[in-house]
Amino acid sequence: MNQYKQSLAVLLVVLLASGCTADKNTATEKMSDNAGIPRMDDGTPDLNGIWQVLNEANWNLEAHGASQGPVYALGAQFSVPPGQGVVLDGTIPYLPGALTQKQANAAGRLEQDPEIKCYMAGVPRSTYLPYPFQVIQSDDDILIAYQFAGAVRHVNMDEPTEAIIPSWMGWSNGRWDGDTLEIAVTGLNANWLDRAGNYYATSARVTERFTLESTDLIRYEATIEDPSVFSEPWTIAMPLYRRQEANAQLLEYNCPEFAEEAMYGDLRSEPMPDTLH
Repeated sequence: MNQYKQSLAVLLVVLLASGCTADKNTATEKMSDNAGIPRMDDGTPDLNGIWQVLNEANWNLEAHGASQGPVYALGAQFSVPPGQGVVLDGTIPYLPGALTQKQANAAGRLEQDPEIKCYMAGVPRSTYLPYPFQVIQSDDDILIAYQFAGAVRHVNMDEPTEAIIPSWMGWSNGRWDGDTLEIAVTGLNANWLDRAGNYYATSARVTERFTLESTDLIRYEATIEDPSVFSEPWTIAMPLYRRQEANAQLLEYNCPEFAEEAMYGDLRSEPMPDTLH
């Protein structure tokens, strides 16, 4: 609870200080003659706005068919939708022992998936959760705020530095590679990558690439490296779309109170309501 409140407080302070809104009309009117994308005063692409994916990656990064959801009493609600997959080479290159762990994760997802407990989803999963996130960018700083679990991360655009301690969102060092924002993320807690049990350990390194292809479209890629889990680095890719509502904004999603059963069981503050019968 305290972690959520602290993250939300940081987000609110930054939003109020920046005076940013998500309306796409707030993007600078300065346009590149050759790229046709909105740009900041220093010439870098303007990523400011509310963004969201439109895919099934949070169910499973790999291609998969439709299947029964984990709670049979819910019928078609929360059944698994089919997805074409977002892994560039099709299959995640697990080491044999790690693949066994992934399969065990999938079997125990109702008890083990950090999303069920409202833990911060880490990187890159926070990007393709089915919730919006906001990029707040100035000429010197970039902050990314996520609706789910009140997660926030600051992208260090100065000389790269190391994470002090591991954390759910890790430590982000960014740089511009031409018109692509490249972010190297280290210092991550072990975490899941989707609801299918794909995961990484604390030795993971994630390299993200955000390329603004038009005012309303970012091409997103993330390369995951973890020699304790994978035989080689692998990459996911997907488009991110700007939310088009004139008043689009991040809303409070205080999910820890919905996750007390998963987090505390019999120690929850109120009895679990019987809503499935």
